[in-house]
Amino acid sequence: MNRQATVHTWWCAIGRPVSWLVVGSESAPARSRFGSIGDGRRLCSAFARGLFLGMIVLGGMLPSARAAEPPDDNAILADAAARIEKHRKADAVARVVDSEGKPIAGATVAIRQTRHAFLFGCNIFMWGQCKTPEQTAAYQKRFADVFNFATLPFYWWSYEPQQGKPQYDRSEQIARWCRGNGIHTKGHPLAWNYSEPKWLPDDAGQVLALQYGRVGDCVTRLHGLIDRWDVVNEAAQYNRDMLKSMAPKLTAAWEQAGQIEFTRRCFEAARSAAPDATLLINDYDTTEACEKLIERLVDGKGKRMYDVIGIQSHMHGGIWPDRKIWEVCERFSRFGVPLHFTETTLLSGEPGWELADKRPGFKWESTPDGLKRQAEQTERFYTILFSHPAVEAVTWWDFSDQGAWQRAPAGWLDPDMSPKPVYDVMRKLIRQTWWTRLDETTDAAGQVRFRGFKGEYRLSATTPDGRKVERSLQVPTTQPAVIQFPRNPGG
Repeated sequence: MNRQATVHTWWCAIGRPVSWLVVGSESAPARSRFGSIGDGRRLCSAFARGLFLGMIVLGGMLPSARAAEPPDDNAILADAAARIEKHRKADAVARVVDSEGKPIAGATVAIRQTRHAFLFGCNIFMWGQCKTPEQTAAYQKRFADVFNFATLPFYWWSYEPQQGKPQYDRSEQIARWCRGNGIHTKGHPLAWNYSEPKWLPDDAGQVLALQYGRVGDCVTRLHGLIDRWDVVNEAAQYNRDMLKSMAPKLTAAWEQAGQIEFTRRCFEAARSAAPDATLLINDYDTTEACEKLIERLVDGKGKRMYDVIGIQSHMHGGIWPDRKIWEVCERFSRFGVPLHFTETTLLSGEPGWELADKRPGFKWESTPDGLKRQAEQTERFYTILFSHPAVEAVTWWDFSDQGAWQRAPAGWLDPDMSPKPVYDVMRKLIRQTWWTRLDETTDAAGQVRFRGFKGEYRLSATTPDGRKVERSLQVPTTQPAVIQFPRNPGG
């Protein structure tokens, strides 16, 4: 069995089947670091020896799979199109009938995808905060034209600068705008000790109570508007010296509670506030340290406390090699939950970390070569991730260079909100290449068959005499459906 078949078989075992769909039956400096990939190489060596990997229990099942050799460097990208066809599309059959359920032959069916199932996202931190109203309008329009997923800011120190006065109103405003534009939302982060509110007390016990309470309050208040959360951010290396300096009270409280216990308590608070929410553990660390933390993030009954694993991929210094991208996906997919690449960055200027701070007077701007490189590398990175069946989302970090982290040229838009080459390349990829738009004609049985990218659709059927009916469709779906015309008033 080749590697793709192994992954596919395993992914089916946890409830992600790619199956034939019948529609129409009447009955359906902070982060300037990346981990070693040595663990991935050791894992691949284990694969070669034919070892078995135990999987995390999911839904009462314990799926396991015999891992095969990874694809070679050239095949990772070369075979991506075939993997995308296999994992990101599904077959469908639509049946057009009259008011009595009899098939209508010769009807034209316009098949239009309206939204991806895959989450193509970006943080939306500059929403409503651009320098001019015109830039705000351009930011929002271009965001909605390409993305279906947005990450909203919940950094405690800036979200609640005065105790008891969190910025819920702005979050609700952004979330409602997203809902109106068909964009899913996520809050980031509920707990992170990169900085801390100035008003935190000195007592560690009180700090912990405030932190756990904050988690529950945010999830409760935004329930129904934001139901995905990065609950704990960067827990694997939570007690680095830098964090002890930047957030001394919160880091000390975390240390007092214990690395795992603090993380568990935050997840307990979030789950209690919204049992149906999607909860992420998010980290830049892709080493064994993070894997060990995730292994221990279970409740008293051994059930995992997270729903999704978030993987950061800030690549200010240059794109990861294809093999590292693939190995990271493979190693973390063993936990049996979807993977989200939560913070992705590639620059359109000089590569490097914190160059604007390291070089006084330096303007970190796009260059002709950098613009070309950013577009090419971003397309490559997304193509590999979109082709891996465990990946469910990719989020870019900063849509525009205006207000970008580290003041780096990381956005898909220039500071004036005009699109860079990467925006045009990625919009074409997401909304054209990986998008389904077809026109078909029903056969004698009133059916049309098509294979489309998973997501939401609008089907419009027109009979030979000009009558028209529309309906929505989710691909794939277990709910049979039919495009049925009402009784002709004239007949």
